[in-house]
Amino acid sequence: MHTGKEISMPACYSVLITGTNRGIGLQMVKGFALLSQGPEVIIAATRNPGNAKELQAVAAKFPKVHIIQLDIVSEDSIQSALKETEVILGGKGLCCLINNAGINEECTLEDLIPACLIRNFEVNAIAPLMVTKAFLPLLEKSVGNHEGSWKTNVINIASIRGSLTDCTGKGGEYRSYGYRISKTALSMVTRCLALDLQPLGIICISLHPGWVKTDMGGPQAILSLEESVSGMLSVIAGLSEKYNGTFLDWRGETVPW
Repeated sequence: MHTGKEISMPACYSVLITGTNRGIGLQMVKGFALLSQGPEVIIAATRNPGNAKELQAVAAKFPKVHIIQLDIVSEDSIQSALKETEVILGGKGLCCLINNAGINEECTLEDLIPACLIRNFEVNAIAPLMVTKAFLPLLEKSVGNHEGSWKTNVINIASIRGSLTDCTGKGGEYRSYGYRISKTALSMVTRCLALDLQPLGIICISLHPGWVKTDMGGPQAILSLEESVSGMLSVIAGLSEKYNGTFLDWRGETVPW
């Protein structure tokens, strides 16, 4: 799917991305903002807007970027962000929701404690589901209001480390229980949402960004932020009903469950 051609999303009026203070989320905001034919409204959600200096600089450069406060594990914060998003959209719907915010609190068998598992699970699996549920009315509002082949969608930023297949091969050397289990759970969230949202005309996929040079990925990672995000934006731009419920990577290739 990732062809390397110029990315175009003229029918995607609006996008909301969580976890945009740094890394992949911040680069996604930049990537969407730089598209010559892209969203007119880019909503960048972050837990602490006041500390997101680079994000603030992007918003100052691109008036289409709107920063909102969102703590994805707080129901009150989710509801406040929903109301603020409704105001920003001015009666229009949300065309694309990208659940990007996540954590990797590493815990191996030797140092494993329940709190580590619970925290990873809460942020990486439960929160994306609750955010999607809250914003569903805005997503529904955009269905059918697009030109061309664009489909309203929910993108869950997943990881190959959540793949059972990956854990049986060389990838099994990575033994962070909390992260792996929570990302596996996120894949099930995607599949369940895909079934529930399909009758509403909404697509939901899991999207693996690759091993990216971020604070989480580390300096030994193989992909730059620009390479990963460019690929993911290309995948998102090419989505259709046939991809609903699938697990893809930044190249548009299928990731084994």
